[in-house]
Amino acid sequence: MAFIRKKQQEQQLQLYSKERFSLLLLNLEEYYFEQHTANHVQCSGSQEERKIRGSLKICSKSVIFEPDAISQPIIKIPLRDCIKIGKHGENGANQHFAKAKSGGISLIFSQVYFIKEHNIVAPYKIERGKMEYVFELDVSGKVEDVVETLLQLHRASCLDKLGDQTAMITAILQSRLARTSFDKNRFQSVSEKLHMECKAEMVTPLVTNPGHVCITDTNLYFQPLNGYPKPVVQITLQDVRRIYKRRHGLMPLGLEVFCTEDNLCSDIYLKFYESQDRDDLYFYIATYLEHHVAEHTAESYMLQWQRGHLSNYQYLLHLNNLADRSCNDLSQYPVFPWVISDYYSSELDLSNPATFRDLSKPVGALNKERLERLLIRYEEMPEPKFMYGSHYSSPGYVLFYLVRIAPEYMLCLQNGRFDNADRMFNSIAETWKNCLDGATDFKELIPEFYGDDVSFLVNSLKLDLGKRQGGQMVDDVELPLWASSPEDFLQKSKEALESNYVSEHLHEWIDLIFGYKQKGSDAVGAHNVFHPLTYEGGVDLNSIEDPDEKVAMLTQILEFGQTPKQLFVTPHPRRITPKFKSLSQTSSYNAPIVDSPVSPGEESFEDLTEESKTLAWNNITKLQLHEQYKIHKEAVTGIAVSCNGSSVFTTSQDSTLKMFSKESKMLQRSISFSNMALSSCLLLPGDATVISSSWDNNVYFYSIAFGRRQDTLMGHDDAVSKICWHNDRLYSASWDSTVKVWSGVPAEMPGTKKHQFDLLAELEHEVSVDTISLNAASTLLVSGTKEGTVNIWDLATATLLHQIPCHSGTVCDAAFSPDSRHVLSTGADGCLNVIDVQTGMLISSLTSDEPQRCFIWDGNSVLSGSQSGELLVWDLLGAKISERIQGHTGAVTCIWMNEQCSSIITGGEDRQIMFWKLQY
Repeated sequence: MAFIRKKQQEQQLQLYSKERFSLLLLNLEEYYFEQHTANHVQCSGSQEERKIRGSLKICSKSVIFEPDAISQPIIKIPLRDCIKIGKHGENGANQHFAKAKSGGISLIFSQVYFIKEHNIVAPYKIERGKMEYVFELDVSGKVEDVVETLLQLHRASCLDKLGDQTAMITAILQSRLARTSFDKNRFQSVSEKLHMECKAEMVTPLVTNPGHVCITDTNLYFQPLNGYPKPVVQITLQDVRRIYKRRHGLMPLGLEVFCTEDNLCSDIYLKFYESQDRDDLYFYIATYLEHHVAEHTAESYMLQWQRGHLSNYQYLLHLNNLADRSCNDLSQYPVFPWVISDYYSSELDLSNPATFRDLSKPVGALNKERLERLLIRYEEMPEPKFMYGSHYSSPGYVLFYLVRIAPEYMLCLQNGRFDNADRMFNSIAETWKNCLDGATDFKELIPEFYGDDVSFLVNSLKLDLGKRQGGQMVDDVELPLWASSPEDFLQKSKEALESNYVSEHLHEWIDLIFGYKQKGSDAVGAHNVFHPLTYEGGVDLNSIEDPDEKVAMLTQILEFGQTPKQLFVTPHPRRITPKFKSLSQTSSYNAPIVDSPVSPGEESFEDLTEESKTLAWNNITKLQLHEQYKIHKEAVTGIAVSCNGSSVFTTSQDSTLKMFSKESKMLQRSISFSNMALSSCLLLPGDATVISSSWDNNVYFYSIAFGRRQDTLMGHDDAVSKICWHNDRLYSASWDSTVKVWSGVPAEMPGTKKHQFDLLAELEHEVSVDTISLNAASTLLVSGTKEGTVNIWDLATATLLHQIPCHSGTVCDAAFSPDSRHVLSTGADGCLNVIDVQTGMLISSLTSDEPQRCFIWDGNSVLSGSQSGELLVWDLLGAKISERIQGHTGAVTCIWMNEQCSSIITGGEDRQIMFWKLQY
């Protein structure tokens, strides 16, 4: 998957340079400075003298010679093992040769490595003992400079303290960078305008390459100091889709650029020397992208995942990305969960919960007996305490899984050696068993286990990875009995990851790795506490003055592994699982909050209804104004329509309730209950009675058949702002800071005995309530207040479930999604906020440049009425405005849609009602 694609990219660059050499031949934290065409002179000055043509690479801790002939091994001489460095022929040695050939460099050393002989990837061969190698440069005039550089680097390598070595090499590197700059001749066009230039390093797994970054009005460039693997890396800004700031080495210095939407593998990862340079470059690219690409947050991805628009696999990729996990950084490689626990059966039963791992527990807590031993040690441990002495993700673990496709990375990490054959990734079942039982093995998986490329499971390179104690050679990974082939294993693993069981429980694992159980008391309670150095902010490297201690600390952190950046601080919502009726599409408006199976007999009618709704919302941008009428003297505040669509009832701040005939296009009735504004209206089932709420603190019942007021409910101490009705229950919101629930049926005929309404519940708020709405089953109510708080109430118990202060001004409107999983609210602050009903988490927030006064939505798309009179179509999952439709000349104050979603009516401050139709 990610690593495989990254490796393919690097191989393409290798083809460009036609070299066996790679930066992986260097030590960790080593730099490659320059190269010189040269001959390795064997038996120099004698009759057996032989010259091997190749390239001499000068690196910060070693000298590497790459012969042109692949039958010859690459030679690596560590500078710390050098006894003497100089021009060949100095001090009387081989003077005759020196005069004839002044381009010779002599290295006398005690140890040398031989690598990739016949271009075969294998453990490095080491030769020890005092020996001398002579290298003859093609350009003899460069010998003195090269010797001087080698002597300087040799002094750095021989310093006693690691911190001093690092400081001296860094000074040499910075001096080289300061003496060079980006070559402007590399610009794609002479008309490009330079915006900024700075020093940086290009990051690839285990290695970094220093150079110069340059950004223009059209391109981002990186020019390596050493010209490897190509003179310039160029990225067109128009192709960029995502950029992320990264922690690199626990410092806020990284920037990763992607030219794809879903690929975990980036196009370039840069590490800057100054955080200001990183921030300036990020700001420039982000500003450019603002006009081209929508920014995605963890919450926006969560909404897409919940509603079935992202698979579990895609969602985990996005979370890893947002949490600083990158395939360019093996200490922060993407982490995926073990989901299967059965690796011994001949058949894999994904309908059996016992087949799956408990996703609510970290790997270290899956074995009860082992956990008890670890907890005893934890209790006896002095502060800072931790439960697990190793992490679930580290460079060693990543390469444990990937050694068959990335052997050179393993050799780089382990100083030219593979791991012991019995400790290799030999068997899926063995690895899982060791994760369950091993005293120090708590590792999770990597994305490759749920990808399409099987190469990490197969020894296709025919690597000699050693012989196990039983005598068998390490070859392909042994698969479970239920997998007939590597392809079958990956396919079944993917099916398991996307299964109903995992979909229902994946949020529990997200809580552990990316969420609220990652740190603090919740982590302790979940047995999810790792070494303090693995956490973001666990150590402040800038506060460590001793350079030795700082280098040692950084090395320990990078090799040990790092915990992802925390993305969520409250429980992660569950996914809306499709095991019953699919909720990934537009759901039924009368679906209860708890899913219920749909019988085959019901499907045909409901599916047709669903299809019409889906079709309508898919074409909502094609909304066209059909008719408009000015029937009020002040702003329209409410709209209600009879079942047959013929009669439209509206309320207004002019204090009147009006009845408009859609057929005759004439105003039929105008009713006034008091001289105060009316705030909303609704039709009772049967279309015989209209209810209106008023600023005079009352709710009025009007009989259509008898043409007169039928009842008055005097139930509040201040203006009634909104009313709802369901199953003979009236819900009224008021500026008196309450929402009241009433039971009662109004009198059948005017003039008969008035009905006594019974107060069933009073939902108390701290400030005025401006809007309310019921979910489809009327089991939940959402209220929005003057001060910007959204409240979700359980009507069965009249208790407050969640209180979310998510607006900086009045909440204009709020409503549940058709499946009751989410609430959308709009406010005077111009924000559209999506809240998860189960957890109360604010999972998406979009901003407009003006208040959205009212809206309708299907859970994925929103049609809102703005302060300026426009209708806006929002794509919540894409986090963008899809369409702006000209409408009223003042604010859109109310909006109504029929059940088939084919007809829409809006009312505005311009005193008009507008009839809209979908054209498709």
